[in-house]
Amino acid sequence: MAHLKELPASVVNGNDSLPGNIISTTIGGKDGEPKQTISYMAERVVGTGSFGIVFQAKCLENGEAVAIKKVLQDKRYKCRELEGLAYIHTVPGVCHRDLKPQNILVDPITHQVKICDFGSAKVLVKGETNISYICSRFYRAPELIFSATEYTTSIDIWSAGCVLAELLLGQPLFPGENAVDQVAEIFKVLGTPTREEVRCMNPNYNNFRFPQIKAHPWHKIFHKKMPPEAIDLTSRLLQYSPSLRCTALEACAHPFFDELREPNARLPNGRPFPPLFNFKQELSTAPPELVNKLIPGHMKRQLGLQLPHSTGT
Repeated sequence: MAHLKELPASVVNGNDSLPGNIISTTIGGKDGEPKQTISYMAERVVGTGSFGIVFQAKCLENGEAVAIKKVLQDKRYKCRELEGLAYIHTVPGVCHRDLKPQNILVDPITHQVKICDFGSAKVLVKGETNISYICSRFYRAPELIFSATEYTTSIDIWSAGCVLAELLLGQPLFPGENAVDQVAEIFKVLGTPTREEVRCMNPNYNNFRFPQIKAHPWHKIFHKKMPPEAIDLTSRLLQYSPSLRCTALEACAHPFFDELREPNARLPNGRPFPPLFNFKQELSTAPPELVNKLIPGHMKRQLGLQLPHSTGT
């Protein structure tokens, strides 16, 4: 590996770049520089990580040996993560409190996704005090940074939004070096919270001396070709007010995942998806409109569910 040229992370769709397959990436396009598509032959896997695989590869144009980190930008993984959150939030009523890419296990062959490391998890009881110094910094909800000791499972939703943004960007959205810098990184994107938003995060927080920063438009955070549904879902997960963040079930019903609900949806290799939207107990308190949006009709029989019909006209 010492003699390999290392290329920047390539954010791509799908996850079929096994040894022997072709990896294509686009470089350039900044400051008037022309874009160029370069293809590589994946020779062997030299490392794996959360949502990414490092390949030793050979450039098909000039034979140069390179190391490529391929970021797996795949909405199936995000959907399964949110399904897992929906389960732990509603059935056992557990808050994970340390959701991050390193705690989401992905099998690139079977496409199974598992949430791991429940060492910080807790059943949250209303009125009961909890520690605020919890969750890894890049993925820590702002109410925790503002020292809230009474919070809800919505801190996991914030973390899920950070993970989604990282999956789309190929790098952390809020890479703060310490707690103060973390607040600054969040302000750069969401803008300075209002007094009311701070009270929603922690009613006991009285220090409102923040620099006034305007929110950065979400569409400018991501690549120009990023689907608007992806940007919209990210913005719904990353709200200052915990009560305004969508739930995990609501996130699963978002249009960003609609293509996974299509009757003929398949993996890139043509195989059927692993089981998706296989909710049961999680739906017990969900409103009918959400359930009907979440699970398409063709899946009802497959899941053995009698889904309620919307009462709307």
